[in-house]
Amino acid sequence: MKLTRTLAATAAVAALALTSACSQPSAGTPDDEYSSTVDQKAGADATTLSLWTFVELHGAFYETMAAHWNEQNPDKQVKLDVNVMPYDDMHNKLQLALNSGDGVPDLVDIELGKFPNFTKGTPPLEDLTAYAEPYAADLVQARLDLYSKAGKTYGFDFHVGTTLAFYNTELLDAAGVDYTSITTWDDYQAAGVKYHEATGKSFATADTSALWQANLLLGQLGGDYLDADGTVTVDSPEVVEAFDILKGMQDSGAASVPPGGQPDTEEAYGAINSGDFAAMIMPEWFMSRFTAYMPELKGKIAIAPAPVVAGAKVKTVGGGGTGTAVPSAGEHADLAAEFIAYAKLSKDGNVEIWQTLGFDPMNTSMWEDESITHDPSNEYVQYFQTNPFDVLNEVSDSIGLLVSSTSENAPSVGNLFTTETLNNIFESGTPVADALAQAQSDLKNELGQ
Repeated sequence: MKLTRTLAATAAVAALALTSACSQPSAGTPDDEYSSTVDQKAGADATTLSLWTFVELHGAFYETMAAHWNEQNPDKQVKLDVNVMPYDDMHNKLQLALNSGDGVPDLVDIELGKFPNFTKGTPPLEDLTAYAEPYAADLVQARLDLYSKAGKTYGFDFHVGTTLAFYNTELLDAAGVDYTSITTWDDYQAAGVKYHEATGKSFATADTSALWQANLLLGQLGGDYLDADGTVTVDSPEVVEAFDILKGMQDSGAASVPPGGQPDTEEAYGAINSGDFAAMIMPEWFMSRFTAYMPELKGKIAIAPAPVVAGAKVKTVGGGGTGTAVPSAGEHADLAAEFIAYAKLSKDGNVEIWQTLGFDPMNTSMWEDESITHDPSNEYVQYFQTNPFDVLNEVSDSIGLLVSSTSENAPSVGNLFTTETLNNIFESGTPVADALAQAQSDLKNELGQ
């Protein structure tokens, strides 16, 4: 089979940890309690592992995988004590627990944008590198690198979050636009101009509250927001070129700012559902937003590879994520690490991730198993015109990660860009070079560089 190993170093690209894969989903109020509906098949001698997460669906997934684990490992069964908390509450509570050493969970979900906060200095997390090794040949290495520091891996993700293009073919066909002819960003803009001239509507989005498209372009151009030492580089030629391309889309009429500032907002779902936008560039997990919030578009959306720049370093990048970590102070760190590697990295776990969560999992041995990926009963296979794994396999040899995504300075970059810089460029009309020069100055002052 074709293995999905990243091009290292020069191919170091993917989504910076600036916005979350699941838009920081709410787990309810602090008084809400997670109610398990899964039989973990744990015997009386099973070891109890405490697990914190901020997504109820994650909790159910882990319990299902505990049942599989217990069936296969009768001599070292586990019983998960799942605690689902609101996003900010959970991360704040984790920080306090790690600082004090009291009440530390055995396993914890840490959202990508928060992860660098927990790897400062000497990380209080277990090195999971050896636990990934049995599965390593089939894994997308970039998603291990995303949660790594100094050659040690500290978290396992649910997905790759491969950045793809989503096209409303009903709208495009009516305007005489063929999405299958789009390969480059020039093609993408030309299609957008043609669509706008035919309909008066926007083809694509110009995002002000997320960096999905900018991250994709930076990956393809070989640029980054920070260098390997965490020094700010947001005014580099590659960053300027990336935003010039996106601003050119807007200036030509091919793109406009969507309600909510990016496609992954409630306001944008309504606009997309109403036909206000015909193309979105988003990570693979955006598929679940269509099935959940835009059911009327079933059968009208095609998934395709994202456009590329000439001479691109890679074809695409990952976006967002949640890394499951094992705090070193946990009582059962070894067993917790072994279990979570099975749950998140094995083919068994990755099949469950795809079938229940709709993510593009890290273990690519599943990507080419058509009995799973082309299952006609799968809601995503039914919903979209094109099969997502057919598209994923087209780009599987060229997925990577921005070096800055693992930097403790990444959250500062993301906050400034999604609150000020993007608005300056796409709403206020500040020239790209000027907006980025201001961002460079502001970030250097904030970070003391």
